[in-house]
Amino acid sequence: MENLPTYSKGQLALRNGQDKPAIWIAYKGMIYDVGASRLWKGGKHYEHWAGQDLSEELQDAPHAEWVFDRFPLIGRLI
Repeated sequence: MENLPTYSKGQLALRNGQDKPAIWIAYKGMIYDVGASRLWKGGKHYEHWAGQDLSEELQDAPHAEWVFDRFPLIGRLI
Protein backbone atom coordinates (compact mmCIF):
# COMPACT_ATOMS: atom_id res chain seq x y z
CA MET A 1 0.00 0.00 0.00
CA GLU A 2 2.93 2.31 0.55
CA ASN A 3 3.69 2.43 -3.17
CA LEU A 4 0.21 3.56 -4.17
CA PRO A 5 0.03 6.83 -6.08
CA THR A 6 -1.56 9.79 -4.32
CA TYR A 7 -4.31 12.01 -5.69
CA SER A 8 -5.74 15.32 -4.52
CA LYS A 9 -9.45 15.99 -4.06
CA GLY A 10 -9.29 18.00 -7.30
CA GLN A 11 -7.84 15.05 -9.21
CA LEU A 12 -10.44 12.74 -7.69
CA ALA A 13 -13.23 15.14 -8.67
CA LEU A 14 -12.35 14.71 -12.36
CA ARG A 15 -12.95 10.95 -12.12
CA ASN A 16 -16.71 11.35 -11.77
CA GLY A 17 -17.79 9.49 -14.91
CA GLN A 18 -18.58 12.74 -16.70
CA ASP A 19 -15.42 14.87 -16.94
CA LYS A 20 -13.31 11.76 -17.59
CA PRO A 21 -14.53 8.22 -18.23
CA ALA A 22 -13.05 6.91 -14.96
CA ILE A 23 -15.44 6.49 -12.02
CA TRP A 24 -13.56 6.71 -8.73
CA ILE A 25 -14.61 7.29 -5.15
CA ALA A 26 -12.62 7.73 -1.95
CA TYR A 27 -13.36 5.99 1.32
CA LYS A 28 -11.27 6.37 4.49
CA GLY A 29 -8.34 7.85 2.57
CA MET A 30 -8.24 5.20 -0.15
CA ILE A 31 -9.43 5.65 -3.75
CA TYR A 32 -11.33 2.89 -5.53
CA ASP A 33 -12.29 2.42 -9.16
CA VAL A 34 -16.03 1.63 -9.15
CA GLY A 35 -16.45 2.02 -12.91
CA ALA A 36 -17.07 -1.67 -13.56
CA SER A 37 -20.09 -1.70 -11.28
CA ARG A 38 -23.48 -1.34 -12.95
CA LEU A 39 -24.60 0.36 -9.73
CA TRP A 40 -22.25 3.29 -10.45
CA LYS A 41 -23.28 3.76 -14.09
CA GLY A 42 -22.99 7.40 -15.08
CA GLY A 43 -21.04 8.20 -11.91
CA LYS A 44 -24.01 8.03 -9.54
CA HIS A 45 -25.08 5.39 -7.01
CA TYR A 46 -28.43 6.27 -5.46
CA GLU A 47 -27.83 9.76 -4.02
CA HIS A 48 -24.01 9.43 -4.03
CA TRP A 49 -21.83 10.94 -6.74
CA ALA A 50 -18.46 9.63 -7.87
CA GLY A 51 -15.38 11.82 -7.79
CA GLN A 52 -15.68 12.55 -4.07
CA ASP A 53 -14.69 11.33 -0.66
CA LEU A 54 -17.73 9.40 0.56
CA SER A 55 -16.36 8.43 3.97
CA GLU A 56 -18.95 10.40 5.95
CA GLU A 57 -21.86 9.66 3.64
CA LEU A 58 -21.29 5.90 3.77
CA GLN A 59 -21.53 5.69 7.54
CA ASP A 60 -25.28 5.23 7.05
CA ALA A 61 -24.98 2.81 4.11
CA PRO A 62 -26.87 -0.51 4.24
CA HIS A 63 -23.57 -2.36 3.66
CA ALA A 64 -20.23 -2.50 5.46
CA GLU A 65 -16.87 -1.43 4.08
CA TRP A 66 -16.20 -4.98 2.82
CA VAL A 67 -18.04 -3.83 -0.30
CA PHE A 68 -14.83 -2.08 -1.39
CA ASP A 69 -12.95 -5.40 -1.47
CA ARG A 70 -14.43 -6.06 -4.90
CA PHE A 71 -13.12 -2.83 -6.45
CA PRO A 72 -9.57 -2.09 -7.61
CA LEU A 73 -7.63 0.11 -5.24
CA ILE A 74 -6.28 3.04 -7.28
CA GLY A 75 -4.39 5.15 -4.77
CA ARG A 76 -4.51 7.29 -1.66
CA LEU A 77 -6.30 10.59 -1.17
CA ILE A 78 -4.10 13.45 0.00
